[in-house]
Amino acid sequence: MYKPYIKPVSRASPDVKIPEPRLSKLVLFSIRLLGRTYLFFVLGIARIVLRGGRPFFEAYQRALEGKSRCILAFRHPNGGEAQIILWFILYKLRSQARKAGIKFCRSPYVSFVYGYEVARWGGNLARWIMPGTGAMPIHHSKIDSAGMNRIYQAITEGPYPLAIAPEGQVSYTAESVPRLEQGTVRIGFQAAERLERQGRDCPVEILPVSLHFRYGSMGRWSLNKLIRKIEKYTGFKMDGAGFTERLERARNFILEQNEKRYGIAAPGSQSFSERVEAIMEAALTKSEKILGIKAKSMDLVERLYHIRQICWDRTIIPGITSLKHFTLLERALMDQDTGEAWYASRHMELVDFVWYFRVPIPSEDAPLYIKIEYVQNLWDFANRTMGGAYANRVLNVHPKRLLIQVAPVINLSKRLKEYKENKKEAITNALKDMEKAFLDCIDSASEYQI
Repeated sequence: MYKPYIKPVSRASPDVKIPEPRLSKLVLFSIRLLGRTYLFFVLGIARIVLRGGRPFFEAYQRALEGKSRCILAFRHPNGGEAQIILWFILYKLRSQARKAGIKFCRSPYVSFVYGYEVARWGGNLARWIMPGTGAMPIHHSKIDSAGMNRIYQAITEGPYPLAIAPEGQVSYTAESVPRLEQGTVRIGFQAAERLERQGRDCPVEILPVSLHFRYGSMGRWSLNKLIRKIEKYTGFKMDGAGFTERLERARNFILEQNEKRYGIAAPGSQSFSERVEAIMEAALTKSEKILGIKAKSMDLVERLYHIRQICWDRTIIPGITSLKHFTLLERALMDQDTGEAWYASRHMELVDFVWYFRVPIPSEDAPLYIKIEYVQNLWDFANRTMGGAYANRVLNVHPKRLLIQVAPVINLSKRLKEYKENKKEAITNALKDMEKAFLDCIDSASEYQI
């Protein structure tokens, strides 16, 4: 009997209350007690190696002594980076710094910034842990003065570094840098200006950190298992074909099904990337039509964020702590809005992923970690086409080793003169330097086997 891959959501829910960020001794004790078990059994990480650690140690030393303010800018390709970094800083950073001859004046810690939607889909456990670690929520597409004030307070007053993902969301690839948002650099420059106005000689530094997975012999078995899963869902069985041929046929089938459902004409001589762009436009237009909104002058990513915010606001009603006082008729209308938002978000979730998926299929002799990343993303292409979301992503290639690659800091306070003369140019240049730092991390990580 056929069963739907994903069950629709058709009931509106009251708003989710997120406690104010604070450091909870109970939460930190739980992380100490269960953190390593979580990293191994949930994320599959058997070993963590830090490379290029001296910039990391020195930046932390300055920040903890109050001689600088540090923004830890971390790549976010898979989704578990915040948990990994928090555990590593809490329980490994101090001992590794000591081995390098660097002593911290206090125990190291880090405060994270996360999107409000994470606490919404993450469930009660996430809503307990994240505020209890001092993590600060922020809206992507709403004016959020309270959230921004928390962030500036954390940067300028400390006492710990602040961690932000410059990509803005999961980017699905650790081996390239498809997109960086300006938010991290803007926040850093504005914090540097505030410190200067206060007469404080305390530079704001961005510390780029990149995370990369590597796999052993079990990775090949998991890779083949995932390919067979993709072929099951796409109706192919090509055991005798080569790696590239199997992936190309499955990818083309998924692509054709999306073109068919959006009424896109036969591609002719168009490239894969061009065909994906047509699908993204059609999918966003479909979402906007369902929700009854117009794109106005927004670019594609702004449209995506706008749709996501509306869908969440129709599913979890903002500012409403209880739905009991609504009449049955009002509740029924709210539930209809929720159902429409759920279906609209299926198209949005497809765009959210395929924007990052416009990359070539790896060759037969590509490194195992590149093959695994691509096949995980190919599954996600099928998953989003079937109505799935990030929660249905397959990341259970276990065990794996993690390389944390660090780049030298980017001092924004030294660029304040350039920022005051031309904000746009200063932000662009700092963003280019951050991108180069991440690309250098990727190159260094590719040369190192763990």
